[in-house]
Amino acid sequence: MSDALRVERSGPRGVIARVTLARPDVHNAFDAPLIDELRRGFTQLAEEPVERLRGVVLAGEGDSFCAGADITWMRASLGLSREQNEQDAMAMAQMFDAIDRCPVPVIARVHGAALGGGMGLCAVSDLVIAEAGTRFGFTETRLGILPAVISPFVIAKIGETHARALFPGGRRFDATRAARIGLVHEVVEGEAALDAAVEAAVGDLLAAGPTAARAAKAIVREVRGLPHESTRWHTARRIAAQRTSAEGQEGLRAFLERRPPGWTE
Repeated sequence: MSDALRVERSGPRGVIARVTLARPDVHNAFDAPLIDELRRGFTQLAEEPVERLRGVVLAGEGDSFCAGADITWMRASLGLSREQNEQDAMAMAQMFDAIDRCPVPVIARVHGAALGGGMGLCAVSDLVIAEAGTRFGFTETRLGILPAVISPFVIAKIGETHARALFPGGRRFDATRAARIGLVHEVVEGEAALDAAVEAAVGDLLAAGPTAARAAKAIVREVRGLPHESTRWHTARRIAAQRTSAEGQEGLRAFLERRPPGWTE
């Protein structure tokens, strides 16, 4: 990774990846290199086996989580052709898709500001924990552009009604409203509480069966694309496979024997 993105490991045997946007001087705003680093970083994480990776914490260094697009990068786009702009946008879409498809749960630690593309990062994270003072906003229209690339991920997270209310005007809003529309799952007061809440969420992942946690995330995507009749057979097969797996057997035996399962530390 470059100076713009830091990846560290924590937890037992380093099974938690800590991915930190490290451009604090520009509030972790996106430019082409950072977008590429994030795409490549999450693509590499997706290839790690279950015993190596059990969760990802996505955070921003400095005063903000992510303030959207870098001004210098946006200025350079003024000289790009339509085709070059499409290529730029496609690179960003591929980055968001890589995070969205990460096989393990992604926990976003959000503080300061999450604007524009930073809202996209919230949308592709599985659990979003925000400090109460964080400011949010789909601010693209204030610059004469629109939240197009992030829209599939955002609409899947907050629904069409909130997207229609918030996309056109670009008004900023607080963490309370972000939680009310489903973009944020937990709001806490102060960064000490934010760190504590993130660590509690990491603890939850470490308490869950490693393959079960991955399968539980995957089934959300699988079920939403199936007709109702098909979901019954699909979910029955999935739970049967997990129950008869070594992990499922160990989890049930540990519960019945009133002991911690073998995957806990």
